Amino acid sequence: MEYLPNIIFAILLILGIGFFTRNVKKLRRNILLGKDSDLTDNTSQRWSNMARIALGQSKMVVRPIAGLMHVIVYVGFIVINIEVLEIIIDGLLGTHRIFAPLGSVYDILIASFEILALLVIVAVVIFWLRRNVLKLARFVKPEMKGWPKSDANWILYIEVILMGLFLTMNAADYQLQQLGEAHYMVAGAFPVSQFITPLFDGMSASTIIMIERTAWWLHIAGILFFLNYLYYSKHLHILLAFPNTYFGNLKPKGQFSNLESVTNEVKLMMDPSADPFATPAEDAPPPDKFGASDVLDLKWVQLLSAYTCTECGRCTSECPANQTGKKLSPRKIMMDTRDRLEEVGRNIDQNGGKFVEDGKQLLDDYISREELWACTSCNACVEACPVSIDPLSIIMDMRQYLVMEQSAAPAELNAMMGNIENNGAPWPFNQMDRLNWADEPS
Repeated sequence: MEYLPNIIFAILLILGIGFFTRNVKKLRRNILLGKDSDLTDNTSQRWSNMARIALGQSKMVVRPIAGLMHVIVYVGFIVINIEVLEIIIDGLLGTHRIFAPLGSVYDILIASFEILALLVIVAVVIFWLRRNVLKLARFVKPEMKGWPKSDANWILYIEVILMGLFLTMNAADYQLQQLGEAHYMVAGAFPVSQFITPLFDGMSASTIIMIERTAWWLHIAGILFFLNYLYYSKHLHILLAFPNTYFGNLKPKGQFSNLESVTNEVKLMMDPSADPFATPAEDAPPPDKFGASDVLDLKWVQLLSAYTCTECGRCTSECPANQTGKKLSPRKIMMDTRDRLEEVGRNIDQNGGKFVEDGKQLLDDYISREELWACTSCNACVEACPVSIDPLSIIMDMRQYLVMEQSAAPAELNAMMGNIENNGAPWPFNQMDRLNWADEPS
């Protein structure tokens, strides 16, 4: 019986980490369903981008108020979880505050954790008010109804509960230290939780111990729950922001990649020694599909971005098409891509590891053509994203499919492309007539 709590803790830890590992494997499998993409170039710049954008939060603070609060929550999440290491060791070995011998260093750590916990609670309350009371425009778009809205609020509630449990645990511990309970040695500094201790006045030591132990258990169980909840939440960016910023596009904004198959065809046409009537070899692979109509046609880095999306809406709030009332929302593009990828993943799980055609695709079933053609390709969404997501790349790949596979461009675009082909310019005038305007009387 003496070691029963340690055994229960070990089982809880194994289950929590086990489910998390399973989710990570599923996540990796889904991302790698995308097409291969060689992103091993410029490693020094990629490391620099990851350190500056993901770790340094450089793009978050472009909007100072929200950026500062996010930095507080982010730093609080990282730093306070150092305390989780102590909880895990204590839980497995049956010790209590095993790092207490660090002395003044330990006091500084605990005091820092408490101050950060309080700041996190304040920031989270402000975030909740912005979403639910002030109702900022980017949080009430059509794609933010239902689960996305609930998920954002649940994350805020979980963070408040975790910080509250941490402070309650410390307050009870501090009170027990003052009472001289043998198991609770004097250790740590409690600049915040000491103000909670008056709530324990008049309580017996056994009652306070029960409160401290309950908060301790709920705190670590809550952290393990949160860890596994990430897979189903927009907060997956806590983990994926780092690889996503590392593999982010390094090309100048506005530079698009040519299709290799089209490039090879053009080179063949320009080769005077090539036989224009030659047929492909019998063992030649089938031609690549132009563009993308479903998630399996996208590159793996685009699927990684879909899972990384924070649903913050900065991209949509900067989008000129969305600002003028068009249906396009870059945030929705990423959310739809993730939803479709999850659907494909479930299909694979249900069919023994193979994808079985389900009569659906990303185009039309999730993302409408009206949304795709509303995009001005201005890159405002790419510039605004705090974690280097590129919604425009998905939009352009799907447009490419519509034009090159289905010849389904809007009539205005078809007319323009026809004029370029025939007249060398987007206007319906013969090249010989272009300067006629100069001869007209002023």
